[in-house]
Amino acid sequence: MATGIPAVDAPPLRPLLAAWGPSAGAPALMESLRGARDRLAVRPASDAGWQRAAGSPLAELRAQAAEEKGSHWPQPLVSHYARYFRDGNRTAYEGLVAGRQQRLTRAVVMAAVAGPASDDGWLDEVIDGAFLLCEQSSWSWAAHDDVFTRSGDVVPERSRPYLDLGAGEVVAQLAWLDHVLGSQLDERAPGLRRRIRLETQERVIRPFLDRLDWHWLGLDGDVHNWNPWIHSNIIAAALLLVDDPGLQAAVIARCIEGLDRFLASIPADGAIDEGFAYWWNGAGRALEGLALLEEASGGELDPDLPVIRALVAFPHRMHLGHGWFLNVADGPARAHHGLPWDMLQRWAVRLGDSEAAAHAAAFAAVEPEPNAAAGLGRVLTQLSDSKRRNERPLGHVLLPSWGTYLPSVQIMVARQTPGSFVGLTLAAKGGHNGEHHNHRDVGSVVVAVDGVPLLVDAGQPTYTAQTFGPDRYRIRAMQSAWHSVPAPFGLEQGTGSSFAATVLQEPTLEEPTLALGLGAAYGLDHAEQWIRTSLMNRELGTVVIDDRWNLPEPAPEGTRPPEGTPDVDITYLVAGTVSVGTDATAIVAPDGIPAAETGRGLHLRWKPATAVVLVDEWHLDDPLLSDIWGEKLTRIRFRMPTENRASGAFTLTVEATS
Repeated sequence: MATGIPAVDAPPLRPLLAAWGPSAGAPALMESLRGARDRLAVRPASDAGWQRAAGSPLAELRAQAAEEKGSHWPQPLVSHYARYFRDGNRTAYEGLVAGRQQRLTRAVVMAAVAGPASDDGWLDEVIDGAFLLCEQSSWSWAAHDDVFTRSGDVVPERSRPYLDLGAGEVVAQLAWLDHVLGSQLDERAPGLRRRIRLETQERVIRPFLDRLDWHWLGLDGDVHNWNPWIHSNIIAAALLLVDDPGLQAAVIARCIEGLDRFLASIPADGAIDEGFAYWWNGAGRALEGLALLEEASGGELDPDLPVIRALVAFPHRMHLGHGWFLNVADGPARAHHGLPWDMLQRWAVRLGDSEAAAHAAAFAAVEPEPNAAAGLGRVLTQLSDSKRRNERPLGHVLLPSWGTYLPSVQIMVARQTPGSFVGLTLAAKGGHNGEHHNHRDVGSVVVAVDGVPLLVDAGQPTYTAQTFGPDRYRIRAMQSAWHSVPAPFGLEQGTGSSFAATVLQEPTLEEPTLALGLGAAYGLDHAEQWIRTSLMNRELGTVVIDDRWNLPEPAPEGTRPPEGTPDVDITYLVAGTVSVGTDATAIVAPDGIPAAETGRGLHLRWKPATAVVLVDEWHLDDPLLSDIWGEKLTRIRFRMPTENRASGAFTLTVEATS
């Protein structure tokens, strides 16, 4: 055991420790991890399996690698790093870092499939890229580094490395390239592997073992997606770059403790409050880390646990249709390209979840080529998977029959056509406003037709310093005013876990209805001062959102909150083209939505017809939003007549157009 490692109090009994017991401790790990590298599915480039990988679909990767080969590498500069502290821009620095790492991933793949005997220059590309990472002053992203808050400096402090998501991604990339190309690196660039290990020790291993104040450890009870993302990358680094068995076992033991804290935070229904998009860089990372531990230990660390089964089912449950998924918090409504569906498929097959396995297989089949943006470990794992996939077109994916209800996050997904996205799909959300990556969206609804959302949640805009600062809720996409929720007396919802919904009726198979008391979300005295009921009527083919309220009279001008007004509005955010009629109806057509795989739209009708209709267009200049929704989103606000302000009801009925 290495010295100088601070002790960690034994955590309460958690899923992994309960299942693995002493096997998860450092003494036992020293023995079970002996020879671990030889048991990994990803093999060195000298292995014959890489001849099969050479025949994998790699056209785009090959073309891009060939185009950039021999050119100048992306060069992140201190001026790019400092921009975050000066003007809040994150992408100037992070984009160049990502470009450098993605180019290196492509070079590693090309060198591996070319084989050890090749002399086509790919190995030199790898050597240059790896050494550039070793020379890079910081592996942390500027947005995460504490250098400015500690000292006021806007340049990274080399002697005090910050261990964040960026550092985890770099060290895992170096670990995997060392594993696959190590013997070739020794021949071509003696000393490089020693340098990689030195940087790994100083920037990742020692900070991980020496400090217990990393917020992502979850020691304060707040466990979020950084925990499994970083721990899974450190597991790869420890297995592949730490040669001392005692030190390796100590690092792995602490990673197991960390992952256990994450798994202990997962509710029994497997829900992730950050939603589908963050599942991949939270729960998905945990699954990858656990699979790696199982391989490395020869099966001694078996992660077949109830919480894992629940996590594996989550992406399937959130599917609306085609590439569209229910998005909450900082997540896009359409799945990114290059997600490791093959990883999810393997887990679902192993656990016997046939529906989740078929669902993941369908997505894996339509995206067969590895994407360097996914990271080197995921790319190599995909190339090493020689099993044939169950190729099934996305149009025939079997979805959960009537839908889903996840009580821990109060999310209902209800389908008009059981097991299919044909027709209407309703998603309704309760929850609270202290969730991770929270948007003020308590009580919001999403309605899709034929799998394409038209009553929508805008999702994630480009991250800046404002995104996670005190002015977060000045960003339009995060405000309740731009979600499909009420605005009693013009109020914004509050921030924090106390601003929450109360479930008044849970959905069932026979009655897919979610009734929520929303009063607390606005700081009102009682939850039932505003009741929203969202239901799917399969027989009529309609979605009904019914709001009923009994509010105190609005405070006089000058005494009410700054954002308050005498008005009571109910807002819906709409994608596509909106045409408001003169008879308390409107049509929403999917025109202008990229990848809208339907010709049908939505027909809206409402009562009382005397509600005033206000329409605001949101012109999208952020590519993260416009790539999903096109040029604009539209906010429809129904303003209640004077006699219905303090007490009243409003019903919106939604049907698919013919």
